Formats: sequence, structure tokens, C-alpha cells
Amino acid sequence: MLNDLAIEARGLTRYFDSRMVVSDFDLSIPRGSVTGLLGLNGAGKTTTLRILMGLLAPTRGESYLLGKNSQCLTPDDRARIGYTVEGHFLYGWMTVRQSEKFHRETFPRWNAGMFDATVRRFGIEPSQKIRHLSRGQKAGVSLALTMAAEPELLVLDDPALGLDPVSRLALNETLLDFCDGGTKTILLSSHLLDDVERVADRVAVMVHGRLVVNTTVDDFRSRVSSWAIEHSPATRGVESIPGLVHSRQLGGKTVVTLADCDQETEAALTRIGGATCERLPITFDEAVIAYLSRSRESHSFLSSNSKRGQERMALD
Repeated sequence: MLNDLAIEARGLTRYFDSRMVVSDFDLSIPRGSVTGLLGLNGAGKTTTLRILMGLLAPTRGESYLLGKNSQCLTPDDRARIGYTVEGHFLYGWMTVRQSEKFHRETFPRWNAGMFDATVRRFGIEPSQKIRHLSRGQKAGVSLALTMAAEPELLVLDDPALGLDPVSRLALNETLLDFCDGGTKTILLSSHLLDDVERVADRVAVMVHGRLVVNTTVDDFRSRVSSWAIEHSPATRGVESIPGLVHSRQLGGKTVVTLADCDQETEAALTRIGGATCERLPITFDEAVIAYLSRSRESHSFLSSNSKRGQERMALD
């Protein structure tokens, strides 16, 4: 089973003193997939990635990268894994070419052609000093250094933070090229939902340290729906609608976002909204944002708190 997964986490939990940052986190990512890890600031994404990379010990639980326990990764194991952190730390006094030479001596495999192609995509000359590069160009160098080592697994912590549109496009194209053969795996933490939708085939959503969604992007889109109900005294009953993710007031209507809408759900909508109930189109961005701001914390695709959740929403 582990051999079919690039990443597996089982019950990861992490406390800092008495504050719980990650709670009972279970995640399985198949090899050859691109997964977007989404969540608000403080949701626990970076802490989770640091545990997965073996840079931070969990309070309890365990995780595996490429079949190896995260807390026991050897140098050879780490050579198979690329990891970039927010901020793209580089030595400013080096040129781009000197930075490549410095890194290539650390890795047993080095693809100089991939490095050169990636920096060119970001409009970078190898003779340039790192300190003279823009933020987007520094991100390009960092990504090039990571990918030139030809990792089997790429873990990226918010690599597009602060990038201009041109650099973001270069980043997305580079990631798509990297995973084009279907043998590479990417775990991408990001706040940029349109970028994630463009490059990822799986989506994982964290809220308050818990994983509430882990499925394919297509499945996520198909299982989340939006409905509008005219205001009336009965609209106070929206909290009882099965599968409720989030509700909000918009103009003279109550807009509800639902997961796994079925006949029982539609009956509840009709009972509350009557003839005014109308299904609305919903984008990937809107569906994710509904989960990030959802009005019922116990509801999730992975809910173990209700029989209905176990029957209808457990996804792997």
C-alpha cells in the first residue's frame, strides 16, 4: 500500500505548549499526482509540511514520504525529495551560476539542462547576482535549484507568494512540465486558488489544523453546490439542512453552500425556501472559500462525528 503512495500521514497531531496546531491529520497522496494544500493563515499547513519533511516531530501520529518514515529520512532519501520554503533563501552575493554549482555538489543526480531551462523561463541570466534579482526571479532560481536535482517528490510551501502575474505563469508552466510524464508527485501549499485549480488534480483543505477535504478536483467540484433562498422567518432553519458547509446573506436572499446534495437535502431546501429555492452556479474558488469560512465546523468530507458523514463523505 505504501508503495502506491508518495505521501501518507496517519493521525498527525502537533501541540506547541498547550496550543494544538495540527489535529488527527490523515492524508494519502498517490504517486504521480499534483495536490493543492489549501487553508487560511494559521490553519497548520506549514507545520504539517515541516512534519512531513522530518524537520519537526509530531506530538503523535506518523507520516511517510516515498514509503520512508518522515522522522527517519536518510540523505539518500532526501535526495529524492525537493522542498522549497516560503521566502526562497539564497546567498545574495553569489551569481545564479555560482548558486547552481554550490547546490549541484550536494546531489547525486543533477540535470543542468533543466536548471538552465527553468531560469530562462523566468527571464534570468546565469551571470546575474542573486541580490539583483526580483522576488519572482529569486523564486525561479529556488525552483530551478530544487528541480534540477530531479526529485521524485516536490513539496512547495507557498512558492508563488508575492509573485507578479508573469512569474506566476512561469511557475505554473514549470510545475506542469515537471509532472508531465505522470511519474512525479507534487504537494503544493498555496493561497492562490486559481493557480491550484490550473495545476492540481487533487485538493486538500485544512481548517483549524484539521483536514476537511481530500479528493480529486473534479470530485470536489461535482459534490459541492450553491443554492439561494428568499428571506423568510423559515430561513432561520438553514442550519438543519443536511450537508451544510456555509450560509451567508446576499441581498434579499440566503445563499447556502452544500456538500453531497441529495433528495433529503433538496426536500429540506424546499421546506425552508419553497418555490423561491434556486440552484446557483459555483466556481472552484467559491467552493473552497465556503469550506474555509464554513458555518458548521463538524461537517466535512471526512467527518467522523456523524453517521451521515461516515456514509456519504469519507473520501480517500
